[in-house]
Amino acid sequence: MRKITKEVYLNWYEEMLFWRKFEDKLAQVYIQQKVRGFLHLYNGQEAILAGALHAMDLTKDRMITAYRNHVQPIGMGVDPKRVMAELYGKGTGTSQGLGGSMHIFSKEHRFYGGHGIVGGQIPLGAGLAFADKYHKRDAVTLTFMGDGATRQGSLHETFNLAMLWNLPVVFCVENNGYAMGTSVERTANHTDIWKLGLGYEMPCGPVDAMNPVKVAEALDEAITRARTGGGPTFLELKTYRYRGHSMSDAQKYRTKEEVAEYQKIDPITQVLDIIKEKKYATDEEITVIDKRVKDRIAECQKFAEESPFPEKNVMYDVVYEQEDYPFLSHKPQ
Repeated sequence: MRKITKEVYLNWYEEMLFWRKFEDKLAQVYIQQKVRGFLHLYNGQEAILAGALHAMDLTKDRMITAYRNHVQPIGMGVDPKRVMAELYGKGTGTSQGLGGSMHIFSKEHRFYGGHGIVGGQIPLGAGLAFADKYHKRDAVTLTFMGDGATRQGSLHETFNLAMLWNLPVVFCVENNGYAMGTSVERTANHTDIWKLGLGYEMPCGPVDAMNPVKVAEALDEAITRARTGGGPTFLELKTYRYRGHSMSDAQKYRTKEEVAEYQKIDPITQVLDIIKEKKYATDEEITVIDKRVKDRIAECQKFAEESPFPEKNVMYDVVYEQEDYPFLSHKPQ
């Protein structure tokens, strides 16, 4: 694994803080009805993305996930201004404003969504890995899912084929404790989700996903295995979300005290503590980083709010490919 240096810690702190503040801003503008529909936030789970990006080769590896998907494409290289514009439904967004919160996508940066169907991305992730193996592209696909998605039949069908075909894929369940408002303890007779891999003889195990170092180490091992022909891995990334399932979640299924306990091991705070302990940055330098993050968020918001909504004809142009389709007269003949 690439060494975790001073520069890595400083980058982790700035990027994780940016992801957190980016979504805090989304929550704020959602209340103002500038962002509409569903909005599922990632607050508390940032160590997973930070660790994953450290272990990946971003020149060829791929990522696919569910609907809690705003900051992952940013980490993969997508312009955050375009991500925020997409959430605003603007024409400058990643999908011209037609996808919205749950459907961020970037083929250029190898981020394949953003999927609103629970578990729908699991077989698609294996499909991406199959394509890479078929075309001998030496790439690995990270397929993320929530703990609720592991109760879907598609997971078992996919695990079977992934092992049968020895696909270069890493399956990662982001276990934040709750499938919507239902705790893991109430969804199955077992709570160690990672053990589902044992039934397929798939390498598997739990990971402390509040710590980016632990995530990076586990994913580096899994990605190396996949890239060298060792096949799939299934990791249970044990994390926690501070906000509700979505912005409409009243969170009556848990206490404020429970959330406060997890905030004591906040991934951003853990990284900042290391920076201070090892004297990687002074208080003044940390303040500069904080200011830079704040300014970047303001730029994203300004871009999104000043961008135009897409023209109505865009809805039709992206649906029908047939040149002589007779029912859409606005299209050029």
